Amino acid sequence: MGVVVSVSDGDTLTVSIGGSREKVRLIGVDTPETKHPTKGVQCWGPEASDFTTQTLVAGTRVRLVRDAEARDRYGRLLAYVYLADSNVFFNLELVRLGFARPYPFPPNTAHKADFASAAWEAQEAQRGLWAKC
Repeated sequence: MGVVVSVSDGDTLTVSIGGSREKVRLIGVDTPETKHPTKGVQCWGPEASDFTTQTLVAGTRVRLVRDAEARDRYGRLLAYVYLADSNVFFNLELVRLGFARPYPFPPNTAHKADFASAAWEAQEAQRGLWAKC
């Protein structure tokens, strides 16, 4: 169990776990960039970042679930994030609502099919980035 400290962008946040702070990268999803040094601000990036910031406000309790790898090449903790109070699977919500695309990155693919299905539904319904980008 952890507590959200801050949100960096749509798919990265800082969580306090047992007294230490961890930068967490959401597994299996990719939101459009807002702070990338070469890509700049991408279509629907600010909206995705705002959604994550408004949903995962500082103090929100979250449950982090790992997949095959614990960390990415940047040292960030890789996790599926669930809202502790409601058990909402936040990674999946990002895709379902059109704030993120699936980003299957082996070997961390436990929810690959779920993300693909949610993206298909979001695209068909023209939600979020599927309608605007």
